[in-house]
Amino acid sequence: MKRIVTWVLATVGGVVLLLSYKTSTQAVGPQPLPQAGTQTQTQAPQTGQNPTQGSTSSGSGSLKDGTYTGNATDTPYGPVQVKITVSGGSVTAATATEYPQESFRDQQINQYAIPMLQQESAGTTNGNIDMVSGATYTSQGYIGSLQDALDQARA
Repeated sequence: MKRIVTWVLATVGGVVLLLSYKTSTQAVGPQPLPQAGTQTQTQAPQTGQNPTQGSTSSGSGSLKDGTYTGNATDTPYGPVQVKITVSGGSVTAATATEYPQESFRDQQINQYAIPMLQQESAGTTNGNIDMVSGATYTSQGYIGSLQDALDQARA
């Protein structure tokens, strides 16, 4: 009898804890992204970048000043395209001109991923930037288009 009472109380306690678990403390909805051309931050990329990412070109040579738009890179959720502005031999601004926005989830992910990728791109000369956790496909597409724009700036 004692075992049954203990088992019932433990089960009820476990169910109560499981049902009271909250996965999020606040609702997150889509917020507007910065408009094209408003990215002016020139922060250098952080150290400790992923060594498996990298430039598909040799990285040698200086970037020519100007504005370059990389080819759109396809992802499972849609294409991603990046436009960069180069000044003084490095990227001074990067803007995602095209990215997945079809579903609410796309909007939710890209509202935080795109600004982080744009900030990470400022100051780079080789396209070796950190990916955004939780936005793997967007990050891969962004880096692919960024690399194409950087290759254009080297040509």
